[in-house]
Amino acid sequence: MTASIVYTGNLRCDARHLQSGTTIETDAPTDNRGKGEKFSPTDLLCVSLGTCILTTMAIKSVELMVDLTGAIANVTKHMLSDPRRVGKIEVVLNLPSNGNEGDRKVLEKTGNNCPVMKSIHPDIEAAITYNWV
Repeated sequence: MTASIVYTGNLRCDARHLQSGTTIETDAPTDNRGKGEKFSPTDLLCVSLGTCILTTMAIKSVELMVDLTGAIANVTKHMLSDPRRVGKIEVVLNLPSNGNEGDRKVLEKTGNNCPVMKSIHPDIEAAITYNWV
């Protein structure tokens, strides 16, 4: 088992990662009867994509000896209705311009093939932008 999740009322859940004991609280978004005071479950889906891209790129960057410290992923979620679901996830990555062009292509390919990218439904549009600054 990976996590234990408790519904705490008022459209909120507490999720505990069993291996580390860390917790995440979720809240329904304001456009769906919640207070929007925490990440929503759909926010976490989108954040998972951004963190997975950065993490898999960082793993590959060690092999390439390219330092990605300070890289930033800005994530935007676009919801659809009928049925209510995530329709598009935009991830804009601002990465330090370390390494050469070949390294950057390898890192972008790695990011585009991260496990979360391969796990999201094909009807969800993933728009990924890599800025090497």
